[in-house]
Amino acid sequence: MPAVSEAPFLPEHFQRQDEREDAAYYVAPRLMTHIDEAAIDAVRALYAELLPADGVILDMLSSWKSHFPEEVPRERTVGLGMNEVEMRENVQLDDYVVHDVNADPRLPFEDAEFDAGVMTVSVQYLIQPVEVFRELRRVLRPGAPFVVTFSNRIFPEKAVAIWLACNAEERARLVGAYFHYAEGWDGITAKDRSPNIGVPTDPLYAVWARAADAA
Repeated sequence: MPAVSEAPFLPEHFQRQDEREDAAYYVAPRLMTHIDEAAIDAVRALYAELLPADGVILDMLSSWKSHFPEEVPRERTVGLGMNEVEMRENVQLDDYVVHDVNADPRLPFEDAEFDAGVMTVSVQYLIQPVEVFRELRRVLRPGAPFVVTFSNRIFPEKAVAIWLACNAEERARLVGAYFHYAEGWDGITAKDRSPNIGVPTDPLYAVWARAADAA
């Protein structure tokens, strides 16, 4: 596996149309869902398959909805996001932390603190994704899944340039590369989990892997 320093990314890959500080951009709460109900159901179904029961779960780039399936009990759920109002309104969170990973990718958690992590339709906004994925590996216990989902809805002014230049299949490979170059992840898997209900819906794509043993 290539060393982290050999990741083929350039600074211009992570430039954005709107380079204002994210803290200013996200200061106003956005109490809206970012995918339709069919895609949300697909997220719930995926989480039901992959997330451990009674686990401590980290909801990365959290908002006012987390889409966790009610049939899978959780010991504790912690949100990390940019807007306190949004996370305070999220009834599925037990606790939350306001933290800007684009300003500081270091996560304010202990090593091996969580049994799983999720990032729902937000990966396109990361400007230091390899560093963030490396931090996710640190705070997850060995064998814990980190599940990344995305669709085709975005705030284009805040999405990074490399994301905007890719189609859906290329975006899945890009997220897989984030896992790969962060190192310490096993079983990188990409799937099209778009709803198949006979009517047009938002697509849903997922990439996930499990934290490798520290050794």
